Amino acid sequence: MNGKTMSQSRKKKEDQSGKVLPIHPRPEKSAENKSPDPKSPEIDPSMEPISPELSLRCDRVRPDNYSTQSLDHATKAHLARFTMGVTPFGLSSSFFNWWVHLAGSPAKQVQLAEKAARKATRLAVAAGQQAGQTQVDPCILPLPHDKRFDAPEWQQWPFNLIYQNFLLTQQWWYNATNDIDGMSRNEERVVSFAARQVLDMLSPSNTLWTNPEVIAQTTREGGANLVRGMQNLIEDWQRSSAGKPPVGAEDYLPGRDVAVTPGKVVFRTHLFELIQYAPETETVASEPLLIVPAWIMKYYILDLSPHNSLVRYLVEQGFTVFMISWRNPDAGDRDLGMQDYIDAVSDALDAVGGIVPDTKVHGVGYCLGGTLMSAKAAQMARDHDDRLKSMTLLATQVDFKDPGELQLFTTESQVSFLEHMMWDQGYLDTKQIAGAFQLLRSTDLIWSRNVREYLMGERQEMFDLMAWNADATRMPYKMHSEYLRNLYLENQLSQGQFEVDGKPVAITDISVPVFCVSTTGDHVAPWQSVYKLHILSDTEITFVLTSGGHNAGIVSEPGHAGRTYQMTVTPNAANYVPPEDWRTRTPVNDGSWWPEFVTWLRAQSSGTGAPPVMGGADSGAGALQDAPGTYVFQR
Repeated sequence: MNGKTMSQSRKKKEDQSGKVLPIHPRPEKSAENKSPDPKSPEIDPSMEPISPELSLRCDRVRPDNYSTQSLDHATKAHLARFTMGVTPFGLSSSFFNWWVHLAGSPAKQVQLAEKAARKATRLAVAAGQQAGQTQVDPCILPLPHDKRFDAPEWQQWPFNLIYQNFLLTQQWWYNATNDIDGMSRNEERVVSFAARQVLDMLSPSNTLWTNPEVIAQTTREGGANLVRGMQNLIEDWQRSSAGKPPVGAEDYLPGRDVAVTPGKVVFRTHLFELIQYAPETETVASEPLLIVPAWIMKYYILDLSPHNSLVRYLVEQGFTVFMISWRNPDAGDRDLGMQDYIDAVSDALDAVGGIVPDTKVHGVGYCLGGTLMSAKAAQMARDHDDRLKSMTLLATQVDFKDPGELQLFTTESQVSFLEHMMWDQGYLDTKQIAGAFQLLRSTDLIWSRNVREYLMGERQEMFDLMAWNADATRMPYKMHSEYLRNLYLENQLSQGQFEVDGKPVAITDISVPVFCVSTTGDHVAPWQSVYKLHILSDTEITFVLTSGGHNAGIVSEPGHAGRTYQMTVTPNAANYVPPEDWRTRTPVNDGSWWPEFVTWLRAQSSGTGAPPVMGGADSGAGALQDAPGTYVFQR
């Protein structure tokens, strides 16, 4: 693709091969960092119309405290390496706040004392009953999602009492950290979450001597399972130290085992490669699809193995598909911001327009890529740019007021702590990203895995989605800071305050039809939060709620056993239906949502025609190389 198809509003340099070279803008000088004008009179704060504490901004940085700020940067950046990016300051503050409010609530203390006495009595009665009988109902049952104590061995004495005592203790601590008078709900969640992490670490299922499954396995094998477990532990430690992927991930190499849908890289900038997939039908829908994945992940989540590749499925159904493959940024990309990523979507749209000229585009965004696509679509609507035919959002939030369990990591203290860490290294590392997500599901992703692989000596078999999950990417310092502050902390996009090209955009300006998919088990973008699009938009929305998690629910190919979905079409003028009411009223369908997506896309398309030439007939650069390109291999 040559430079003639690029937007003339963005100035970039190109080398002779057509590769767009990055131009990193210098950080703008904020008003508070400018030197004072010696001719201007000094303003007395007492003469201002409002007090400085109530003004919109405070002067946090002054020319005389740069050295001390650098000391803060260095100290907290080094501390973050030991805490995996989780702030100890915010946690300490929350726990102190909880302790103070609990100390000042005698009624709550009495209630907790009564609960402790009742639980101790229940356990004592159960101990007496279970000591002399084989079949006695437990005094407390695990939560439905807690599978740690499901094995029959846990129902034998004394292990039945051990796990029931643990569950009663866990329940008491939940009561102790919730419904505290004077505490905000978010701070209660932080304290409750931290307490649960400590208890999960101390679970009797995690140790050899209190886990009857491990004891039975060790007895049967004469300790061979522990030998294998030690070998697994050593192998994992060596791989982690060397920066290698988990065992078995080498069997899922992009271009060989996954990401194998035929295609060409037809455009490349410093920030992304654009892949055009080869047609597999004689005619295709008139409008092509441009898929924008999240830059926190490699793009091939949507092009895994041939049997579960959404890209291959769409191509086989007669669609022209383009996909953005993001660069894995390093320290040199620290100054790339949200505007750079929005400009990248603009560049991709320009490139698609050069290959399929005078044709509108179906925009598709996944996760953060969907948020980016939403902001871009709002900007295009604001500027009367009508190149979008429709918009599809997969597991995407545009309102971040209730971001689920991730809100535990998006407080002011946490974001500030991450900024210090990213300032030092220029990016947020993959291990630091993975650490936060593992904590959200520590029982399944950390402790149960440790028991299975290091005590039972059983390796979990690698599969394509698991291998992809280990192939993470970094995030630039400036972009991630802006993303967390502007979207999570300040929720600017849903309030019409998020700026693109220097002016705010509004989701309500988007008028193209929207196909929105959410998943029932999403911990990253809870479906109730995704559903808020109905309140924010003024267009027709086809909303789909499918079973599965943030990734597995999207990778839900036809024929996948146990999949279900619910779907409705909400016209622009329809009255709002609350999410839980919507879920109760909407029928459940068995199977995959992919065929519904294809049917919707065909309804939005204007017709069919011959497939476009790979890379465009008039493109000077043409196809640069075969898919999956080069950026997908960056570590």
